[in-house]
Amino acid sequence: MTHVIETTADETFFDDVPGAVTPGLIKRSAVLAYGILAYNVGVAGLIWLILALGGLAPVGLSNWQAGTASTGLLINLGLVGLFGLQHSVMARPVFKRWLGCFMPKATERATYMMASGIVTMTAIYFWQSLPGSVWQIESALAQLALWTVFALAWSYLFIATFVTNHFELMGLRQVYLYFVNKRHTTLPFTRRFMYRYSRHPMMLGVLVGLWSVPAMSVSHFVMSALFTLYVFIGVFFEERGLVMEFGETYRKYKKEIGMFFPKIY
Repeated sequence: MTHVIETTADETFFDDVPGAVTPGLIKRSAVLAYGILAYNVGVAGLIWLILALGGLAPVGLSNWQAGTASTGLLINLGLVGLFGLQHSVMARPVFKRWLGCFMPKATERATYMMASGIVTMTAIYFWQSLPGSVWQIESALAQLALWTVFALAWSYLFIATFVTNHFELMGLRQVYLYFVNKRHTTLPFTRRFMYRYSRHPMMLGVLVGLWSVPAMSVSHFVMSALFTLYVFIGVFFEERGLVMEFGETYRKYKKEIGMFFPKIY
């Protein structure tokens, strides 16, 4: 979720400070190209993950496979832990300030996207196969229903990114504004469409998509379970950060809007 509190103040980029020399065209072009590359890497990782979760793309392509199921499970735990660590560390203000010492602020989100895509694809590539099946739906009608829910869930996530601002979320807006030498401004707090009923519609799409499949192998089950755990842990810490950052504005939003589903009064 990427709510942004409405403000009249402008957010400057790393190079956009009083008295600073305007970055040259080569540097601005390089930043734009970096942002586009990062976007494609991040989206590629997400698409591969979605298809893998549906059993529509291969996982565990590495020739390095664990000798036992217990070792494979530990490796898979480590891979998802790496995913969580990357997302957690790179979201922290301390890391962002450190990154700003080496790169323009405009590349901050793009760098996050690129790292996310790389870590996601790494986890899928090295994922360890585990023996067994949890369920296998035989009914053609039930399979169609589950595939429909699967498609709707991930589409819901995709649409939710545009309800806020897809290009801001993915880091493209920042690098584009840097390229055209315009000041970056914050976006208004979003309470439109699904955000009127759910504080985390993107994560709702993830949770539903993780489990709406007609065939669930043990490997798939472990992946879905670990990512489900990550979603709840991530949302918990994200909301703590939002409360610290936005105070009463977000506390009021939490009281009025359910985490994933509308509140029933």
